[in-house]
Amino acid sequence: MADLSWADLRAAVAAGHLSEAQAASVQALAAARANHRAAEDEPFELFRGFAEIFVTVGLGILIAGAFGLTLTAGVLLPDPQTVFTTGVVMIYSLWAVVTWGLAEYFTRKRRMVLPSILLVLTYGASVLPLAIWCLGHVFSLQSSPKAVVLTLSVVMAGALAAWYRRFRLPFTMVLIALCGLAGCFVLFGSTEDLFTAPFTAFDETMDLRNSTLALGTLIFGLAAFAGGMWFDMRDPHRLGRASASGFWLHLCAAPALVNTVAMTFIGMGPGLGYALLALSLVAIALLALIIDRRSFLTVGIGYLIFLVSWLTDAETPTDNWFEVSATVLFFTGIVLTALGAWWTGLRVALMRALPEFPGKSALPPYKTE
Repeated sequence: MADLSWADLRAAVAAGHLSEAQAASVQALAAARANHRAAEDEPFELFRGFAEIFVTVGLGILIAGAFGLTLTAGVLLPDPQTVFTTGVVMIYSLWAVVTWGLAEYFTRKRRMVLPSILLVLTYGASVLPLAIWCLGHVFSLQSSPKAVVLTLSVVMAGALAAWYRRFRLPFTMVLIALCGLAGCFVLFGSTEDLFTAPFTAFDETMDLRNSTLALGTLIFGLAAFAGGMWFDMRDPHRLGRASASGFWLHLCAAPALVNTVAMTFIGMGPGLGYALLALSLVAIALLALIIDRRSFLTVGIGYLIFLVSWLTDAETPTDNWFEVSATVLFFTGIVLTALGAWWTGLRVALMRALPEFPGKSALPPYKTE
């Protein structure tokens, strides 16, 4: 049983031969008998073969043609503006239903990953015009933009949650998280922030000392991280969809947390600010080791490199920008390479050194005596 691969167990779960709980139990027993964890600690699967790419290309062409015909109908019919807000929007709602039907086959029956991602994106793009059209009859879109965006975020999150409940597609969590991010922008930002924050004074807008919007992104990051941990602790052996759902939430949480923390500490300037930034990076690395999520650390560090390069480009001469960016890349590469090489050993040492705390037993197992 120790020779049974995680891929075999995931295939058995996908085929319905084992439940996720049964598969996790089998793998836990095998790991205990072999006295080590399987090598694939954080499985990630975007597609399972070229057949999925082929189907996705076909669906993409079909969807592009369908949406194009929908827009063309709004232009060619006698009263384009009226038709676009009624008839064409109804066609989009029809496409939401059609997309749901396609997912019944490609997601629930065939369990194809990449086509399912395309279908949920299409579903969201189909529901959005319908939601805006409905809200236009409740709010004045011009006079109440914050109420519209907040309500729209809730409606879209609900529609996507219904999709997730039905199809259990982990990638859906990314879209639900984006709805939550939009809601945080509304709750913690001004009306102007909805349209200008991503493009103007980004370093000031995301500084906790200057803007409540930064607090909103921090709360969003913490909420996404908590959601990811909730899924992770339901599937510590990472054999089922719960762990995959947590993976996508961690990908959303990491840049949000790094964004606010880094922008605040960088804004404090050399000295205390940079020292706090270094300490925060150490804390993020330790947290990633504890929860055993390389993806969390990778995305967070990658986003930090982008921020540092962007700020350096804006505030330093062109000659110095390349030197500073290259230095950041060099030392970051050393740290990530070292962590990648000795991740398992470092995590074992860290987990053994930590005292017992609530939830420790629900985290991914580490090497035992």
